[in-house]
Amino acid sequence: MNKVIAQERFAQDLFDILEETFETHHGIFLDRGTSLFQTLDGITAAEASRPVGDKCATLAAQVAHVIFYLEVLERYILTGDGGDADWGEIWRTVKGVTPPEWDALREQLRQTYQRIFSLLHAENAWDNENAIGGALAIVVHSAYHLGEIRQALCTLQ
Repeated sequence: MNKVIAQERFAQDLFDILEETFETHHGIFLDRGTSLFQTLDGITAAEASRPVGDKCATLAAQVAHVIFYLEVLERYILTGDGGDADWGEIWRTVKGVTPPEWDALREQLRQTYQRIFSLLHAENAWDNENAIGGALAIVVHSAYHLGEIRQALCTLQ
């Protein structure tokens, strides 16, 4: 397999995994109906506002953290620098949300994801090392938080 075909195959596989993590089932690693957006659509603002335990964040904080992480990686892909980030701020500040705030948080996640998905599709032949590393980090980190959210639902629902 030549290098160009291998790069195209890698990019397509990565997009499929990214889509499965956020949007829809492809049969790669999730059960049907359990992508991040599908999972979040079944969570109420009241559920998103309750921490699972005394030392745990709310689901609203989990979502805000994923958005924050996506934005840091977006800067990294574009500039090679993620900037100075206060990784603890969200965990310290995001607690409960009202229904309109919960809807806005989920919509912000969708918009941020779509913006980055479009950015990654625009990369020319995946010759940008920041795009490759950033995309892989986004998949792994977001899948981790999807797992955290799904585990929390066992207690919250």
